Amino acid sequence: MLAMGVIDLRKCKDVYLKLGRIYERVMGVIDAFLPDELAIEAPFFGKNVQSMLKLGRAQGVAIAAAISRDIPIHEYAPLKIKMAITGNGQASKEQVASILQRLLNIGQESMLPYWDATDALAAAYCHFLQGSQVDYVSDAPRTWAAFAKQNAGRVSGGLTGPQRKLAELLCRKSSK
Repeated sequence: MLAMGVIDLRKCKDVYLKLGRIYERVMGVIDAFLPDELAIEAPFFGKNVQSMLKLGRAQGVAIAAAISRDIPIHEYAPLKIKMAITGNGQASKEQVASILQRLLNIGQESMLPYWDATDALAAAYCHFLQGSQVDYVSDAPRTWAAFAKQNAGRVSGGLTGPQRKLAELLCRKSSK
């Protein structure tokens, strides 16, 4: 895990501005970390139709951000995510967060008090466990420099602070 967070939209009252902020933040995360894939929790059926519609719109905006960067999207049902993490499809959000914290060795100071953050991390870890990583092909870059050169068009304006730190870390590891 490189980062975990939430988008606080409590002060924003306009639903369309909220969707715009979600899109902008997801694009920022994509541009900062250059993910190969996006794992997202599939919409689920609940009792509150309005909540389902709001969640569906937010998920759609996140998916649109990934599509705009040609990032493959993988959806997982909440039951499948819980099964992958805890072995129990009826596990609570607290149980999922606790197991992820132990599995990924996340310190208590890095844990957020919002279940949305650990829900997203659980979807990503479930995807990892499914073995759906990109297949490596013969022309795939073998070094960070080759990857950066091959993917120069994915980020506009050069490396950002987090990207620069990641590049330096990867270069240090590859030179050892």
